[in-house]
Amino acid sequence: MRERVKVVAIGGGTGLSVLLRGLKKYPLDITAIVTVADDGGSSGKIRSDMNIPSPGDIRNVIAALSDTEPYLERMFQYRFDSGEIKGHPVGNLMIAAMTDIHGDFTTAVKVMSKILNVRGTVLPTTNEIATLNAVLKTGEIIRGESSITSAGGQIDHVYITPTKVKPNEDVLKAIENSDYIVMGPGSLYTSIIPNLVVSKVAEKIKESKAKKIYVCNVMTQHGETDNYTVSDHIKAINKHVNANIFDIVIANSRKFDEKVLSIYKEVKQEMVVVDRAEIEKLDIRIIENDNVGIVENDVIRHNTEEVSELIYNYIIDDKPTIIYNKK
Repeated sequence: MRERVKVVAIGGGTGLSVLLRGLKKYPLDITAIVTVADDGGSSGKIRSDMNIPSPGDIRNVIAALSDTEPYLERMFQYRFDSGEIKGHPVGNLMIAAMTDIHGDFTTAVKVMSKILNVRGTVLPTTNEIATLNAVLKTGEIIRGESSITSAGGQIDHVYITPTKVKPNEDVLKAIENSDYIVMGPGSLYTSIIPNLVVSKVAEKIKESKAKKIYVCNVMTQHGETDNYTVSDHIKAINKHVNANIFDIVIANSRKFDEKVLSIYKEVKQEMVVVDRAEIEKLDIRIIENDNVGIVENDVIRHNTEEVSELIYNYIIDDKPTIIYNKK
């Protein structure tokens, strides 16, 4: 029996979860590499109180990849709205409990993945507490993931402290053994790049012979990517990896209704422009599709089915000898 194609997906927040809900339907060996730098909300409180990495993004990814009863997934994502545990999702508390029981965050994630029958592997980028910091173009330093976007400045680069934070060895192995590496969609500086600035991760990505795919955001994010084009997103990642790494970029080509765009304009967000000439200068193939971004109840989001199908079709065309047919 041939091995399944190994796909590593890197990110955090809701973006990675959206991607994985689609990709898990295909016969791929998926490993999700997830940031644990969140210091806000329930995750930040658990991180502070229990001295463990932030569980929130991990929880969302486990839920996205789970193949279990809808009621169990719903319970895992349920957020209490009263009492001392107000604001805490059940899944965050369960991951924290498992970490306390096993004495290791990565082991806790593996146990929770087994309980929820996850299709693939979920790995925190590091097993240690890491703080994300942003250096603005003014030279000002913003400390803490939850403060970066709200600062509203232009970001030059981000970095992790303490610098001695060790990468999860399983993460390095997954990257080394991967056939394809997918980044995005999601917050550029607070979900995707935080994974890349953990020691040795960027080096492993550069060394990897895997094809690298970037799923670009449909809308800019105020405080992170104001006025960013598609190539600006790519260049920001390249800057942190110190190499031009991507083979293809998947981008939205749909023009949205002005009524919807006006809602986003009020919160200083706009469509990400596909600047083809600049992308081509980077020697990156563009896959544009007018169904990558969709609107539901005046909310613009990625179409998980369309994006995952575009990725899968690219893999089939690129590696036809080792891919299974879709289930």
